[in-house]
Amino acid sequence: MKQFLLSGIKVPVTLSHSEIVEEAKKMFFRISREFCNFRISKLSVDARRRDSVKYVVSVLADHSGRGLSESVMKKHGLTAVLSPQEPKLLPADKETAPPVIVGFGPAGMFSALLLAEAGYRPIVLERGGSVEERVKAVERFNSEGVLSPDSNIQFGAGGAGTFSDGKLVTRINDGFCSYVLRRLIEFGAPAEIAYLAKPHIGTDKLLSVVGNIEKKIKELGGTVLYNSKMVSIETSAGTAKRVVLSDGRKIGCSAVILAVGHSARDTYEYLIDDGYSVEAKPFSVGVRIEHLQEDIDSAMFGRFAGLPGVPHAEYTLSHRCADRGVYTFCMCPGGEVVAAASEESGVVTNGMSRYSRSGKNANAAVAVSVVREDYGGTPRGAIAFQRNIERAAFRFGGGDYTAPAQTVGDFLGNSVTGKGTSYISPTYMNGKVKYCGFDGVLPAFITDCLREGIADFGKKIAGFDREEAVLTGPETRTSAPVRILRNEEYCAIGYDNIYPAGEGAGYAGGITSAAIDGLKIASALSLKYGKKDKA
Repeated sequence: MKQFLLSGIKVPVTLSHSEIVEEAKKMFFRISREFCNFRISKLSVDARRRDSVKYVVSVLADHSGRGLSESVMKKHGLTAVLSPQEPKLLPADKETAPPVIVGFGPAGMFSALLLAEAGYRPIVLERGGSVEERVKAVERFNSEGVLSPDSNIQFGAGGAGTFSDGKLVTRINDGFCSYVLRRLIEFGAPAEIAYLAKPHIGTDKLLSVVGNIEKKIKELGGTVLYNSKMVSIETSAGTAKRVVLSDGRKIGCSAVILAVGHSARDTYEYLIDDGYSVEAKPFSVGVRIEHLQEDIDSAMFGRFAGLPGVPHAEYTLSHRCADRGVYTFCMCPGGEVVAAASEESGVVTNGMSRYSRSGKNANAAVAVSVVREDYGGTPRGAIAFQRNIERAAFRFGGGDYTAPAQTVGDFLGNSVTGKGTSYISPTYMNGKVKYCGFDGVLPAFITDCLREGIADFGKKIAGFDREEAVLTGPETRTSAPVRILRNEEYCAIGYDNIYPAGEGAGYAGGITSAAIDGLKIASALSLKYGKKDKA
């Protein structure tokens, strides 16, 4: 039985998913009555015309009859679908020591899961706490302003993505994408992530998904050690022998996967000091913008906004400012701006929403590209660039993790009047913001481009540049500021069993791509240490 995909089906946005499938069936049956097992493969919203908002759908179906000719497929826009790619690992050699995985974000989780399923008994070291410990640490920071540097929104079970909506959008075209989504659903993620064009799990549901994956790894013989921070790796002739923890423990290993996350600056500095090949890379810096979600819905969906079954509106915008990009990303419908600091005396923001996306405000990052020349082109310079902005924000906010904020009207007018601050309530730490100017927090090239970009976005979405919209910042952790270089076998340059992985190593940008990188490294590790078939 072969699978076929029918793409570009446009239907009213008011139809339910079951009604969409019924419409697609009619189209398939016009081609052949031997189609069966219909299911949505991809669903997105086309809001380019506010008077005619549509779903654009791709539907998969099985064909039980003989093959369809190329001419029939071309005439009806059918595409034959190849089987999804599955990672393949050699089984573990029981005499080989377990691999150590540093970090339990998406790359670390998925590499640990695959290795555990293949019998490698991986040992995961996570500097932060478990799901339960992490939630308590985040709640305490929000309510009391007491920061735990190792267990916070950046560090702990699930990594930074756990507290940022659980978005699964990725720009990479990789055969493992569907595998990652399928496994997430298996561990409790909503089934619709398999076909939504902009899938998300929601922070509330992602917490349980992470817990379920951890439980499975342990059932399969793996170990997950929380509050266990790596400080160095003992090596001999380019081979890792032991991982050293901050409390003095040493753990022997066959290999080390460095899935440390994009905020592990102390780990970066250790690697640089120890002679690893680390290079600086471009990243972005900006602010979070908040609007009322109903205003964004109305601006994008017109009369369709708020109708039963119609989702909240989402946007992705970009603008060219001289030789730099200004763009929105990590848009959180019905979400909140969260306090994402992981170092004392620094303010960092991020965005988050729960599965229901039922909050009053919409928020998104508006960021400006930062290139190597902006910070001297060195890894230390990249880290210092981010850190200096965060510390300036801490000072401007008053030194208690209050975040700097400014209305869009004041920001575009280069003033601080506070006019219109009653229209939208900032969600950062339940409104713990101080209205001031961002020109003292961010470099001039960033504020200049933000002003130009926001004004342009207001032409694309009515009200985006509304005077009462609120900016909170800074957003500095858009991606890793450095890349830990590795060879074609995924090993760190100069080492034969140390594997830099995921977003923190500079090879991914989000949950899905980081998870895929973890899969590929697990496969590469198994080729070196797995049990070969002597036949």
